[in-house]
Amino acid sequence: MRVVSLLPSATEILHFVGAGRDLVGVTHECDHPRGVEQLLKLTATPIDHHSMTSAEIDAAIGEHLIDAGSIYSLDTKLLEELEPDLILTQGLCDVCAVSLNVVEQAVSGLPKTPRVLSMNPTSLGEVLEVTVEVGDAVGRGAETRERVAALKSRLARVEETVMGLPWPRVGCFEWLDPPFSAGHWVPEMVRLAGGEELFAGEGEPSGRLSWEEVFEAAPEVLVLMPCGFDASRAIGEARTLPGLPGWSDLPAVKNGRVWAVDANSYFSRPAPRLVEGVEMLARILHPGVFPEAPEPVDAARLAASLARR
Repeated sequence: MRVVSLLPSATEILHFVGAGRDLVGVTHECDHPRGVEQLLKLTATPIDHHSMTSAEIDAAIGEHLIDAGSIYSLDTKLLEELEPDLILTQGLCDVCAVSLNVVEQAVSGLPKTPRVLSMNPTSLGEVLEVTVEVGDAVGRGAETRERVAALKSRLARVEETVMGLPWPRVGCFEWLDPPFSAGHWVPEMVRLAGGEELFAGEGEPSGRLSWEEVFEAAPEVLVLMPCGFDASRAIGEARTLPGLPGWSDLPAVKNGRVWAVDANSYFSRPAPRLVEGVEMLARILHPGVFPEAPEPVDAARLAASLARR
């Protein structure tokens, strides 16, 4: 089977189910597992997030969505040349990938019509269901079900470990300038890890906030997970936060419980590594309960360094 992935999460899922060798084309953002960046790339964007601030990126995304309806372009000529049997895409978020209508228009012009599998999960459970669906689509359903069952067992162990513990009040943010709540599956991940997410409900989309709302809610733990950024970039984006009036009064800041995490790997993408994200959150929220585990990898405690600025 020849498969084209128009989502970084779909690329990860295809490798998880054991069909990575079927990939013939990916997006310009696909970076996991190592080696996929060498495949032919079918998408591009004029927004250079490496050289722009969060506020500039937010403004540029708004402008492109208004002007063009999408912030991504699709190489339809290359798509035709690749002759895919299966295209993995989504229709949930125009900021995350090529718009579904763009994909459908491109497919309608192909001499050979591939199957288009649009994945639109809004919860962790749905992410695992979609993973099984991909496994079935590439003829690896049985193996995929076994691997997903192992992921569910890991989640159950976390739930059992934190059961009965005091749950801290948590604020997760998928953007910092302006602030956005982290919605969809993230509130569910917080609950599984033994915390109470303050700014988004399970399955709900992310929403724009004000810092005044954040300060009024007084979260006990802050987890900064800017969409598309790793922990290092999140740290850089957080350097301006101590200048906000009221920042130093937040319980999370006072108690040294502000974290920056690798959202790109463990929180933003609806893929199996979200399970690692739940485990990471559990160690952040309940550090004394996991004595055998080191501090989470791909995460950094920020409160002390930011408070000194």
